[in-house]
Amino acid sequence: MKNLKQTITIIAAIAENNALGKNNDLIWHLPADLKRFKKTTTEHHIIMGRNTFESIGKPLPNRTTVIITRNSNYKQEGCIVVNSLEKALEVAKNDETPFIIGGAQIYEQAILIADKLDITEVHHSFDADVFFPEIDTNIWKETSREFFNTDEKNKYDYSFVTYEQKNNIRKNPLNI
Repeated sequence: MKNLKQTITIIAAIAENNALGKNNDLIWHLPADLKRFKKTTTEHHIIMGRNTFESIGKPLPNRTTVIITRNSNYKQEGCIVVNSLEKALEVAKNDETPFIIGGAQIYEQAILIADKLDITEVHHSFDADVFFPEIDTNIWKETSREFFNTDEKNKYDYSFVTYEQKNNIRKNPLNI
C-alpha cells in the first residue's frame, strides 16, 4: 500500500524520439545526467527490471536496489528481488521518494501510477530498440525545465525536465 506522503518518481534519460537504449545499453554518454541521477537517487530505493539491473551489473552504492523479474529463482547479492511493480513499491513503502529507473516494460507499468517524472531530454534522435512511453500532456504537467548546451564532456544538448501528475486524474491499476 502506498504511503500517503510518498512520491513515486520515474527517472529516465530519453531522446527526442523517446529512445531509451539499444541492445540493453544506453546509446549516449552524458556525464551531467549521470551525476544528477546519482545525486537524486542516493539514499532512496531504485526499482528496475532485471535487464536494466544486468546492464548496470551491480547494486549502486548508497541506494536500495529492488529488481523486478518473473524468474522466481533469480537472486542478486545486495539486492531485493520481487516479481511485480506492486511488490517493489511495497518493499519501498517507507521511502518518501522511491525511483523507478527502467527499463521500458517497467516504465510502461509505472507511468500509470507515478506521481512525478524526472526526465533528462537528450536533444537528438537515436536508433533504438527500447522506448519511453509517450508523456500524455492531459495527465502530466511540466513544472520545471533547465536547458544545457553541448560542452566538452556532454556531446548533446539536453534538458532536465520535471513533470507532475495533474490533479490525480489517472486510474490506479495496481491499487497502490
